[in-house]
Amino acid sequence: MSPRRGAALLAAGAVLAACGGDPSALDPAGRGAREIAVLWWIMLGLGTAVFALVLVVLWRSRRRAPAGDRSSAPLTADDASERAGHRWMLLGGVLLPVVVVLPLSLLTLVIGDRLWSRGGEDVLHVELVGHQFWWEVRYPDTGAVTANEIHIPVDREVRISMTSEDVIHSFWVPNLHGKVDLIPGEDTHIVIDADEPGRYEGLCAEFCGIQHAHMKLLVVAHDAEEFEAWSEREAAEAGTPSTSAERDGAEAFATLGCASCHTVRGTSAVGDVGPDLTHIASRLTLGANTIPNNRGNLGGWIADPQRIKPGNRMPPTVLDAEQHRALVAYLESLE
Repeated sequence: MSPRRGAALLAAGAVLAACGGDPSALDPAGRGAREIAVLWWIMLGLGTAVFALVLVVLWRSRRRAPAGDRSSAPLTADDASERAGHRWMLLGGVLLPVVVVLPLSLLTLVIGDRLWSRGGEDVLHVELVGHQFWWEVRYPDTGAVTANEIHIPVDREVRISMTSEDVIHSFWVPNLHGKVDLIPGEDTHIVIDADEPGRYEGLCAEFCGIQHAHMKLLVVAHDAEEFEAWSEREAAEAGTPSTSAERDGAEAFATLGCASCHTVRGTSAVGDVGPDLTHIASRLTLGANTIPNNRGNLGGWIADPQRIKPGNRMPPTVLDAEQHRALVAYLESLE
């Protein structure tokens, strides 16, 4: 590869590396992500410097090579160019890696220690369980349970304890922290925080089955007052149906098999196969951030979830038109 072509590839790589979409680890919105971004930029800078140095050495070696067949020119022990080559092998093959890799290794250890030793007295505790292909989210301090959304207050550390119910999953919210694996039968944890209110998209970063690509989640950061209101609402039991359609829907939910898989706190529905639906109407998405949560999508998901997300664990629900409308009305009332 010519030095000119190498320089072009380097420039293109730098441009692509700087293009951070949403979510992006290069657009940190929390302390953990900032630590990782700093390490990334340092590695990029050192890597670029080493690459440029190699290009310069290659260019100089070509200029000094004897005319004719540069690749097969004979060298002897007394040849000055050979001695220069030996010096470059020593500098480039031994000294340079030590000078570059050793500081990077030490810096990585320091940053890693800071990332995993966080968590003060005022930390908020959240429990996260990975399922194929959705996230169960629990708040042990209040008893709130939701799915595919982690609500947090800004400027407060949140300790997320993680495990998996089936296969290995991996939790990754690039704007807030690095990825952490969820392993069946083992407990891991991560500490995140957010600088300002907003929605931060996360995903499963470990292949876990047919719908791995659609196993996403949202971290929603609120100011302190909004978070307290959300937490109080989410910890409450489901309200009583207030219209005839909602009451018919509650009856359909209890008798048509929904209650065997889902929980609605405050009712007889205590299934633990699928997500807790106590406050499903307040969620932003359905199917682990696959589609927006609105009336049309909710109705389509109930009727045939396999069409929307093939391979997920929810089978199609056989309902007549009246039952379907009533069930949608009931679920929409669960705010």
